[in-house]
Amino acid sequence: MPIEAKRMPFLAHLNELRKRLTIVGAVIVTLILATYAFTDQIYAFLIKPMESVISGQAVTLDVLEGMTNRFRLSVWSAFVIGSPVVIYHTLAFFLPALKPKERRWFMLTFAVAVVLFLGGAAFCYLLILEPGAAWLAGQNGEIFSFMPRASSLMSFAMWFMLGFGIAFEIPIVIFYLVYFNVVPYAKLRKNWRFVWVASSIIAAMVTPDWSPVSMGALAGAMIVLFEITMLVLRILLSKKIREQKLAEAA
Repeated sequence: MPIEAKRMPFLAHLNELRKRLTIVGAVIVTLILATYAFTDQIYAFLIKPMESVISGQAVTLDVLEGMTNRFRLSVWSAFVIGSPVVIYHTLAFFLPALKPKERRWFMLTFAVAVVLFLGGAAFCYLLILEPGAAWLAGQNGEIFSFMPRASSLMSFAMWFMLGFGIAFEIPIVIFYLVYFNVVPYAKLRKNWRFVWVASSIIAAMVTPDWSPVSMGALAGAMIVLFEITMLVLRILLSKKIREQKLAEAA
């Protein structure tokens, strides 16, 4: 759907939302149908980082579970593959509310948002899934016999990758908080300790386990992303930052 830089009444916004939801829904449904035939390969890819933790083959405990697992895999794959479409139409829906000068950031924001989401998912897949699963499996100790369930392994990997992907979007939020003068740059820079603590809290909320491996890695990644974002803000919005300082001084 083309991007139209114009103001719209409330009912027009609802109509625009319906159109964009229809496009996103059609893309996701098409991808679900297309990926269902490749669920064996998707499952093998998804659990590959955790192969060292799994002893033998994962099990299913219900007659419908095999089909349900395949459907969940195809839905997850559809959202990951279709994430650029979802992100694009989510951002484009808010575009008419922006001023012409603000709209110039749209395509850059879209590209960065896609890269950050996929980068967060890849970061989790390559560096977090194996040690995170190993730590959690180790909690069985000598008391319990570990027999991995396929649906549990899938949920672990899916939710972790989704959580990391969403958490990596924080730089976009920070950028626009400063750009729209919601939170001045100097205030964020001065209160960096609070931001670091908030990052740790968000990491604990996003990760679906209590593993210090996953929470620590996500918190560390978010802190690094925050510092990089502050550096980028200093370069891209130098004029606005100076204006904010003058306004605070006045």
